[in-house]
Amino acid sequence: MNFLGFFVIILIACSFVHGDPKVPCHFIFGDSLFDVGNNNNLTTVAKANYAPYGIDFPGSVATGRFTNGLTITDVITNLLGIRGLILPFTTANGSDSLRGVNYASGSGGIRPESGARLGDRIWLARQVINHGATIAKLQPYVFGSVSKYLNKCLYTVDIGSNDYINNYFMPQYYPSKAIFTPDQFATALVTDYGKQLQVLYTYGARKIAIFGLGSIGCTPAEIQMNNATQCVDEINQAVIIFNQKLITLVDNLNAKLIGVNITYIDTLAIQTAAPVPPDFNVVGTCCKVRSDFQCEPNVPPCPDRTLYAFMDGYHTTEVVNVPTAQTAFNSPSPTFVHPVDINTLVSS
Repeated sequence: MNFLGFFVIILIACSFVHGDPKVPCHFIFGDSLFDVGNNNNLTTVAKANYAPYGIDFPGSVATGRFTNGLTITDVITNLLGIRGLILPFTTANGSDSLRGVNYASGSGGIRPESGARLGDRIWLARQVINHGATIAKLQPYVFGSVSKYLNKCLYTVDIGSNDYINNYFMPQYYPSKAIFTPDQFATALVTDYGKQLQVLYTYGARKIAIFGLGSIGCTPAEIQMNNATQCVDEINQAVIIFNQKLITLVDNLNAKLIGVNITYIDTLAIQTAAPVPPDFNVVGTCCKVRSDFQCEPNVPPCPDRTLYAFMDGYHTTEVVNVPTAQTAFNSPSPTFVHPVDINTLVSS
């Protein structure tokens, strides 16, 4: 049995677990790693609503997911026992929102200017504003307090990559690197991040899973753009600083905010520790990429997506997304989560 096949069987098995879901809804915030179609109608080159994206998604549909199949949050939604996948904010209407909404946007960051060179995007503060718009329409569908309903939901967030790859480490487009040291920039990012998490708290969020950034210096795009033969250490070191400050933020908010339970998912540790099957390609791209390292439209991808870590220059394939989500949900080690995994978080 191949690497992907094993995890797909697990995923399918979870789909048929009977009983109530672990939470009534799942709200998702982030960038292209979590985007499921919010960018489709934006004026931006950062969109994935064309083949070969989605080639392994049910029906081989290019929905706007920047991968060949399921995203990390698709898998988490399934593991929560929620039927169906969470819709993007752009298409979720009325009672759809009771199950949750996905607000993530490709090229979006914590800072408003991050990703601007690619076109429009929905940065974190705008995503939180969109969540407020969702909440304002929920009352007709909820018996009792909307806030208490939201207290039971899972909030998942993964953002910050574009603040580095489409801001700090692009000094030809953005001034950030000339203004901030890596430590100062990480502090500024995490401060803004914390403010938005506190807004979500005021809306009713109590169970929040925050994903740390992965090894973005090891993406095929960054290796090629930096004329490197291996991972770009300067980028990865900046990411480590950000992740460390994010862990501190989680601890501080857990101590400060009454009734909140926030956990940190160490994406970097999860993906570094993952076993690499024979012939697995961790530096190449499954699809033919254009100059911005997204897939060339309508060009057939690699025939076996289970052998590639990356679909394009930045985005992982389903074969990476599935075990990452599995580990975040049921962590076999405290190394990968702080303080608890998602399953424990939603059970508290």
